[in-house]
Amino acid sequence: MKIYQRHTWPTTVDEAIKIQEQLQPEVITEDNLKQPLQYVAGVDMGFEEDGAISRAAVAVLSFPDLQLQETSIARRPTTFPYIPGFLSFREIPAVLDALEKIQTTPDIILCDGQGIAHPRRFGIACHLGLIIDIPTIGVAKSLLIGKHDDLPETRGSWQPLIHKGDTVGAVLRTRTGVKPVYVSSGHRVSLLTAIDCVLRCTTKYRLPETTRFADKLASSKD
Repeated sequence: MKIYQRHTWPTTVDEAIKIQEQLQPEVITEDNLKQPLQYVAGVDMGFEEDGAISRAAVAVLSFPDLQLQETSIARRPTTFPYIPGFLSFREIPAVLDALEKIQTTPDIILCDGQGIAHPRRFGIACHLGLIIDIPTIGVAKSLLIGKHDDLPETRGSWQPLIHKGDTVGAVLRTRTGVKPVYVSSGHRVSLLTAIDCVLRCTTKYRLPETTRFADKLASSKD
């Protein structure tokens, strides 16, 4: 996969904010993706040696049958601290290494983290999508910003996630009676398409199959 190195990787929050503010206007939150989708991917992170080593995993699945096609793992030293709102600077360098190894280019990538549901509208899904120029979706397990109305318990129910008057994502119930996930556009994907894709990638578990496969790879003891 071709990687577009847009910047050097910062080591301070001030440098990271400048990069987020510089790149954010390039984020596209309308659909600009291949149809029909043939391959979907998930990326996730694990850490080794008490966080000193970042371990990135990529899982590529066929779509819509969600059969595992290809995986890759990459490790590199961790160079940025864990700070909410800046996870892309900690995680993406290793993710790019893992993506460079795969032969099957996904049509869309689901990230374990935020898209535009972010204080500066530039979460890890936005950042990754811009660098690799592939549509991305943020699928987070917890709320970073915003408020929403009460959510019905049934699978497929969702409510807009509102932050400072803007709709930045959706809280989505992927399984009846189970905690929701937080979905937002990353790059080149609209919110409605993101919701639909996440539901179609989710079977009997709370998280999409893309994320589940990548999570297992990122956290396995090999």
